[in-house]
Amino acid sequence: MESQILRPGYLTAHQAARVLGVDLATVRQLVRRGKLARAGGTPRQPWYATEDVAAYAASRTTAKSA
Repeated sequence: MESQILRPGYLTAHQAARVLGVDLATVRQLVRRGKLARAGGTPRQPWYATEDVAAYAASRTTAKSA
């Protein structure tokens, strides 16, 4: 269940996965590999900055087109 209270400018892990078009497990792997950073929340319900998720999504599309 996703958190109902979320500050503007942040995404839950589920929302970040939807934006990136990946599974939730992939979001966790991106954090472990240092490609995406948690910006708040709790260990069980982390938040990710919208700018960070958008930047990673843009870097993926740039890498695919190159």
